[in-house]
Amino acid sequence: MGLLSNRVKRSEIRAGDHIYTYRAIFAYSHHGIFVGDNKVVHFTRDCETGSDDERSELPSSCTTCPDCGFRQPKSGVVLSCLDCFLCNGVLYRFEYGVTPTIFLAKVRGGTCTTATSDGPDTVIHRAMYLLQNGFGNYDVFQNNCEDFALYCKTGILMVEKSGLGRSGQASSMIGAPLAALLASPLKLLIPSTVGVATVTAGMYCISRYATDIGVRTDVVKVAVEDLAVNLGWMDGLQEAFQENEASSANNNQVINLD
Repeated sequence: MGLLSNRVKRSEIRAGDHIYTYRAIFAYSHHGIFVGDNKVVHFTRDCETGSDDERSELPSSCTTCPDCGFRQPKSGVVLSCLDCFLCNGVLYRFEYGVTPTIFLAKVRGGTCTTATSDGPDTVIHRAMYLLQNGFGNYDVFQNNCEDFALYCKTGILMVEKSGLGRSGQASSMIGAPLAALLASPLKLLIPSTVGVATVTAGMYCISRYATDIGVRTDVVKVAVEDLAVNLGWMDGLQEAFQENEASSANNNQVINLD
């Protein structure tokens, strides 16, 4: 991989790698975890057409991979073959453990982090566990496909759910307009267009670096088995459990009366 591009060949990726590809003419990138055997686990909106249950039961259009499109009901975590994941796009590999200099050199967010990755076995375990148990509700700023891949690779979660998630792509989407807004008053002090542009770029880079999970202090390492509790998903699970218990109790009463 070069300094400015993370593009790789298919033969270069390994199980446990965080991969991504661009959609809509480089407007945004879609991320996932390559788990080997030409398969990728990634996170999407749980319902793009129809109800959640209808979406989960739709047959895959892939003719080469029988498991392609597998997901649990009401879950946005899906297993796809590499071809369907790429959707004719170019393959890139997300970098971990980069230096601050390299991080800032890659101006576009969603390509690397200063955080280090766990071993491939741990990464694959997280991805496959979440395929069976879900990753909560999809949110473009707080819980998106890059957040999913970053968690699988590092096990890191935000302490507070408010604000941006772990996604460098989302940070860039917010950071660029914010930097331009903050630099606007400087036009009165800096007559040079180049000077204002330099300051704006500097603010943008600082905002990106400050939100990187490798340098943030409001993060914590969470085991994938404890993820539901830490993200507040357990509340819904407890409600469902209580409903099942109440239903079972009513059925038992009917049986006893009979």
